[in-house]
Amino acid sequence: MGKNRRRSFFDISIDGREAGRIVFELFDDVAPKTTENFVKLCTGAAGLGKQSGMPLHYKGSTFHRVIKDFMIQGGDFTTGKGTGGESIYGGLFDDEAFVLKHDQPFLLSMANKGPNTNGSQFFITTKAAPHLNNKHVVFGKVISGSEVVTEIEHLKVNARSCPIADVIITNCGELVRKRKKEVSSSESESSDSEEEREKKKHKKERATSVEKEEDNRDAMAICSVKKEDLPPEPPNQHAFLMRRSKTPEDRKKDKISRHG
Repeated sequence: MGKNRRRSFFDISIDGREAGRIVFELFDDVAPKTTENFVKLCTGAAGLGKQSGMPLHYKGSTFHRVIKDFMIQGGDFTTGKGTGGESIYGGLFDDEAFVLKHDQPFLLSMANKGPNTNGSQFFITTKAAPHLNNKHVVFGKVISGSEVVTEIEHLKVNARSCPIADVIITNCGELVRKRKKEVSSSESESSDSEEEREKKKHKKERATSVEKEEDNRDAMAICSVKKEDLPPEPPNQHAFLMRRSKTPEDRKKDKISRHG
């Protein structure tokens, strides 16, 4: 469960300063319709709202409500005050599942005005909130950037719990992880390429060896001389190879021969 869950992100600025990125893991295995709504509002892929006529996109919207030790809320891209927003399905949609509970901080849940009134507004818990169970749909959690959530939680707010500093989603989208199959395929292709290179190398070596053998045979054919074609050997041509030092007996015989 959760092995291939979808992920999305918010890049946040606080009072004009880049505060960091919040990354969510979305429970599309539990609440697929709610997850799809959130992802498309992150990417802007759903186009214009049927009711508002505005881009269905969280980019540029604010966190308009912050309550310390409870939650931070955003997602109203139409009015920015907590009174607007719209789902990708046109207006509002029904509660999908109350399977998961608000039992820890950094959970992502849908804000609503009562049963079956989900639009685009959401909140992130900063403490467990069991009183929200079976009333709001939990559909994700923060897996990176919890420090950004905590920073927003501790901002100064006015009487309506609205942060005095502007907290803006400057960019948002879906994070798509690379599939293992693609990596394996790439490695396989690389392996195949290496194997092909080795085959070509051995083939070239064999071809070179064959060429050398053929060259040697050609050389032997060119240099081959028949015995009958050889000229007669000159007399004593190998005499210089037969020289050797004279023994004392040989020298004695020579002396007797000279003196008669």
